[in-house]
Amino acid sequence: MRKFDTKVQYLKYKVLRQVAQEAWNDTLLQNLIDIPQKIVPGKTSTMRCCVYKERAILGERVKLAMGGDKENQNVIEVIDIACDECPAAGYEVTDSCRGCLAHRCEDVCKRGAISFDHNHVAHIDKSKCVECGQCAKVCPFAAIVNRKRPCQIACKVKAISINDDNAAKIDNNKCIQCGACVYQCPFGAINDKSYIINVIDILKKSQNNEKYKVYAVVAPSISSQFTYAKLGQVITGLKELGFFTVVEAALGADMVAMSEAKELSEKEFLTSSCCPAFVQYIKSAFLALVPHISHNLSPMAMLAKYIKETSEGAKVVFIGPCTAKKAEAQLDTVKPYVDAVLTFEELQALYDSKDIDITTLGEDVLDNASYYGRIFARSGGLSDAVVQALTEQKIDFTVKSAVCDGIEACKTVLLKKSKNVLDANFIEGMACTGGCIGGAGCLTHGEKNKAQVDVYGKEALEKTISDAVSILK
Repeated sequence: MRKFDTKVQYLKYKVLRQVAQEAWNDTLLQNLIDIPQKIVPGKTSTMRCCVYKERAILGERVKLAMGGDKENQNVIEVIDIACDECPAAGYEVTDSCRGCLAHRCEDVCKRGAISFDHNHVAHIDKSKCVECGQCAKVCPFAAIVNRKRPCQIACKVKAISINDDNAAKIDNNKCIQCGACVYQCPFGAINDKSYIINVIDILKKSQNNEKYKVYAVVAPSISSQFTYAKLGQVITGLKELGFFTVVEAALGADMVAMSEAKELSEKEFLTSSCCPAFVQYIKSAFLALVPHISHNLSPMAMLAKYIKETSEGAKVVFIGPCTAKKAEAQLDTVKPYVDAVLTFEELQALYDSKDIDITTLGEDVLDNASYYGRIFARSGGLSDAVVQALTEQKIDFTVKSAVCDGIEACKTVLLKKSKNVLDANFIEGMACTGGCIGGAGCLTHGEKNKAQVDVYGKEALEKTISDAVSILK
């Protein structure tokens, strides 16, 4: 029964599961020092040069599983001692250099960073190189290559650099907390903070207090996760953990679609507000476009706000694929409504920390939203829903949507808008490729997820957005 894409994910899960078990048993602080040894027993290292370094790194993973560095507001952190296996990044001369006489690489370098040894083989002085790449372009043997680290390749907003200790460094002013670097780092040296013990604390407090009801708001992309079980069993499992009830964030998406459609028709140009990483990208890189961001809360926050306003004493935990949602939940506009955020990775760890095998459970029902709310999970779904919401509200407005699948596509479209050459009046921005189904906190990543979301959408009891939101009145 394979639950994870990579062994890095599995290691992260083991740490989360162990931390959660200790939290349930009220032994976390008491056994804190022993947790790494419980995860890697014995004296033989399975991943690092020695078991002692491995356990030291596990100790840092445990800290992240407990919320990480409180002084660092970013939900993404680098484990410095785990980030030492990647080669130094930047342009390098490979063995393909033939020691030619032309020396085009030297001639084109304006910084004097190229020199040659007694065999005429080129060398690059890193202290002078500005990584312009001109030398690589003119080399007739393609002997100069740019060895970017996986995290740098994954980070499309260029928030990652290499510090003096050769470890990755995150620029919090550029980082959009999408978690792409987390998923792509082959050593698990970059991780998202977890608030799993906060969720356990909330659930434990609700056990002896009837007015203290904990709502699980699940993202529609849950339909493409936990593929080893049925969705109804996943829902039953949440209630076994102690959640009072489970509500679809897709219902919040229906609410957003209705409101955002009106806002778009009134303002005549809008950028979506559903993806917190996309919104943060606009705020950090395209300040002139900030006034065009939809004033609507995200589906998560809008639904949580409704729950808090209609259910006294309610606590709301959002469960989805997104690391950026953890950052969104800390915003002043969202914090009053969302008490904690879990990823699907963390939910799996939570189940197993209580020895809940969801495949043995009966099936509960999850049906609070329309087809259109559910397809918010994949790229293009929001635009389809806005068009439908305009139709249902009889608003005469033609949507010309620019659907941005991944942050690179977002950058291209936002650049066009900033130069007034964009032929669109609505920008749907999704930082993760494929949309939410490509989020860093997913258990599995793949193209099949899109088809599963569409199938899940068609199973919705409510066929229109109006029917779905009518239950809120």
